Amino acid sequence: MKAIQITETGGPEVLKYVELPTPRPGPGEVLVKAHAIGVCMPETLVRKGIYRWMPPLPVIPGIEMSGTVVDAGSGVRGLRVGQPVFVSAREFKERAGCYAEYIAAREQSLYPLPDGIDLDQAAGLSNYQVAWHLLNTALKGFQYESVLVLAAAGGVGTALVQLAKAAGKRVIGVVSSDARAAFARAQGADAAIDRKRGNIVDQVKQLTGGKGVDLVLDPVGGPGMIALFDCLAPFGQLVLYGRLEGSPQGDISAAVETPPHRSLGYRYFTMHTLDDSPELRARGTRELIRMLADGTIKVPIHERIPLADAPRAHRIFESGQVMGKLIMKP
Repeated sequence: MKAIQITETGGPEVLKYVELPTPRPGPGEVLVKAHAIGVCMPETLVRKGIYRWMPPLPVIPGIEMSGTVVDAGSGVRGLRVGQPVFVSAREFKERAGCYAEYIAAREQSLYPLPDGIDLDQAAGLSNYQVAWHLLNTALKGFQYESVLVLAAAGGVGTALVQLAKAAGKRVIGVVSSDARAAFARAQGADAAIDRKRGNIVDQVKQLTGGKGVDLVLDPVGGPGMIALFDCLAPFGQLVLYGRLEGSPQGDISAAVETPPHRSLGYRYFTMHTLDDSPELRARGTRELIRMLADGTIKVPIHERIPLADAPRAHRIFESGQVMGKLIMKP
């Protein structure tokens, strides 16, 4: 089979398109032929050698794939040849293996898909997994009616906009251009703020009549995060789920306690909190598959790139220009 393999870490050029033996399914395993492969942040971190859960080299990177079962080992009962499936390496011991034409996996670690589902879109569900758990698990029952989504035109941002809107919330997206603002509104955002055209806090206050929002979802961190507490209404909460600009800078305690007193909350979220919660991961993923099948969510595909051009895919992904989901085709 053809696959992308990393034998050394570095820039996109270390993603080598190679010929490897096609795996054979063992007892309890099935062989999946890839239809589409998602491009995600963890693969760029693996490529650079800075992923905290780094698999040993050489490795086939990739954490998500959609495809079809083409062979089954002994003892397989739940999946049939011809069954479409979603493959998430979050269910594997090592978070890798999907940048390939084929993958063998335990049937219990795969998610059956209904016949007729759009397999290109299904290959982009990893972003929606993060978004679903941000809104349904990490909040621990926190009640909100309005939400500010930073990086709203990106992969997870798009998912957050769609899921929050499906839940009936008012969504304000933060973007960096007119095109990305239009894209965020097309995904369901009620309003979009261009962070390059003015202070985010001032724009939020203007849109909310000075009240602020109940929830802020931030993958950025860095020096600008502290100011986002001023976007919050009384009893509001800020959730940080990434560090695109580094660790937060400043005194979070002081930001929460600054008058007027609003009893604000702060949480840091990572999907790795769910590493030992397979039932909870499965519940969220099954719900997302249902929502994709019935049209509640729709994964917007930015571009389809051949697997052989994985280095180009990573360059595009890291350019910051992707809106929605970038996928590769084997």
